[in-house]
Amino acid sequence: MNPLAPHITTFLRERLPRERGASEHTCDSYAYAFQLLFGFAARRLATAPSALCIEHIDATLVLAFLDHIEVDRGNSARTRNARLAAIKSFARFLEYRVPACLDQLRRILAIPSKKTDERLVGYLSREEAQALLDAPDPSTRQGIRDRAMLHLALAGGLRVSELVGLRVDDMIGQPRPAIRVCGKGRRERLLPLWKVTTTALRTWLSIRGDASCNEIFLNARAEPLSRSGFEYILTKHAQAAATRQPSLASKRVSPHVLRHTCAMETLQATRDIRKVALWLGHSSVQTTEIYVRADPTEKLDAIDAVVPPHLRRGRFRAPDKLLASLKP
Repeated sequence: MNPLAPHITTFLRERLPRERGASEHTCDSYAYAFQLLFGFAARRLATAPSALCIEHIDATLVLAFLDHIEVDRGNSARTRNARLAAIKSFARFLEYRVPACLDQLRRILAIPSKKTDERLVGYLSREEAQALLDAPDPSTRQGIRDRAMLHLALAGGLRVSELVGLRVDDMIGQPRPAIRVCGKGRRERLLPLWKVTTTALRTWLSIRGDASCNEIFLNARAEPLSRSGFEYILTKHAQAAATRQPSLASKRVSPHVLRHTCAMETLQATRDIRKVALWLGHSSVQTTEIYVRADPTEKLDAIDAVVPPHLRRGRFRAPDKLLASLKP
């Protein structure tokens, strides 16, 4: 029997962050998936999680775990697939470290993902986005910071991890204001900034003050702002903006909705999906196609370009009232 603990420790501390270059958010998500899996396995096998072995985690147990998180925990199919992706990544890692378990690991890798509904992306209209940007109070220190964050999130289409991870030295002033963003897969991209966004950022940096960290956006303790901290700030301003723009009350305004809003604005302005992918830092244009499905103007162009088939002319004649009344 091969103890599980040394391998999962190496996977989470060495394989993911150092060899694969995974982000901190990805590492945390994978760690939580294994926390759930090992807790489930320990209860099922009536043993301590630290006593689990690789041989215990077979395809039968993984399938039972996936059913557990859907039925008992009420998770969606997307969450199930995310947990399965973490388990498969660990199984591929073990293939070369524990060859004796190769057949067991390949059975796990053969477990299929569930089909999920591909819904249209949610985004804000121009009026809703403006109401959100106007929500922070520019006469306070926190309001100036929040206004700069919201402007940058909307203008740059940044992921929340990219936004809170920005550093002061990522700002570029010449020849044109821009910001360097490190995205998924450690891919860097350079985004030019609107004049109004540059002004909002410079106003915040002028009052940011000295701090021991180099991140642009700080919390009230002069520490780097966290993902949950930005989500809390966004929710607060979205609720305030809903009093002026009632349509916001029925929408869930998340950091990724701001990213979707930027993508839709860019697509409608440029009509070029490749530019949207370049702006958002997508590695493949296929990822960006979700915005084409949500943009009605693309379909309107297709309607205008295609000649519809003709309908045969005819006149409707109502049936005779007497005959109609005699039908059973």
